[in-house]
Amino acid sequence: MELLNIDCLGKPLRLEGSLAGWQQLFWNNTLVAEKAASADREGASALQFTLTDPMSGEQHIRLETDLQWQPFVLNYRLLIDQTVVAKGTRNTQDIERQSPVVPHQKTNKLSLLGLGVLALKLFKSAKLIKVALAGASVAAYSWLFSFQFALALLACLVFHEYGHIRAMKYFGMKTKGIYLIPFLGGLALSDEKINTRWQDVVISIMGPSFGLLLSLASCVAYWLTGNLFFAGLATFNALLNLFNLLPILPLDGGHILKSISFSMNSVLGLIACIVGALLGIGVSYHFGLALLGFLLFIGSLEIVFEWRGRHQSHLLPLDRYGQIFSLVWYLVTVAALIGIIWYFAGLGDDMLRVPLKILQN
Repeated sequence: MELLNIDCLGKPLRLEGSLAGWQQLFWNNTLVAEKAASADREGASALQFTLTDPMSGEQHIRLETDLQWQPFVLNYRLLIDQTVVAKGTRNTQDIERQSPVVPHQKTNKLSLLGLGVLALKLFKSAKLIKVALAGASVAAYSWLFSFQFALALLACLVFHEYGHIRAMKYFGMKTKGIYLIPFLGGLALSDEKINTRWQDVVISIMGPSFGLLLSLASCVAYWLTGNLFFAGLATFNALLNLFNLLPILPLDGGHILKSISFSMNSVLGLIACIVGALLGIGVSYHFGLALLGFLLFIGSLEIVFEWRGRHQSHLLPLDRYGQIFSLVWYLVTVAALIGIIWYFAGLGDDMLRVPLKILQN
């Protein structure tokens, strides 16, 4: 990831680094010094190189840094011929706001969702495409269920995706709007890339959080009116958002738990992640939520298998406070959604029992 980008003799001096301990220093986009990966990932270090100029002769340049990853703090000093010409401090907020010189390359696994995203990127500037996809979604869900249910489902999807949009705008990211894809749900798109795990967590969890707010509002409407439509909206919307929180990529839950677990640098962190996953699976089976427990198991395995590659990520990890806060936010949201499903299943209506039966099968 890009840690620092400052001016040096009229040219950009850029420091790249990762949790694996390696650092690379570029002057005018040319590699001039580097530090190999090591267990010594933090603390004071220095990279230096020499430039030869016909007019001024040799110039010895040295970049001294003192790096702390969690929470992220980088103190730096730039010296030219032993004279300090620049110094300063960078923190998490600076990393969030930066636009890296070298774009992040992301390899996507081949999937229907990935192909859908690729197709959308070809047309995402055309408003007509949004309308066409929304119309196709209404037709598809009306064919499966009913026109009224299709409209309610699309409202739930839009509200969920709007939560992602609000989070993107909070971080100053430009958005391309919401796209509804028949049988696949919805997508909130942005051209800009995230730089930190915290951004990944907030953007991912705000969709289900907005979904939870919609379910709670529907609960209140049901209590005030007694209309079963609001009860159905609350419980099916809760099921939709609960599945989005499963720890399976590319679902929201996969991004959230991956960011939390990949921010834990020690083996103890991995053990804590595994124990937490096992507890979640145990609780699911204890309450008879067999499908939820099975998907938790599959998703947790996926995250554990990818855990070793966490040091190669360009994303700044969460600090301890961020890890705890994110995990609590995630668990509270999951518990609240399950609670809504459980509550309405106990009202005696067969249709309202369907979401709970889905989780139990």
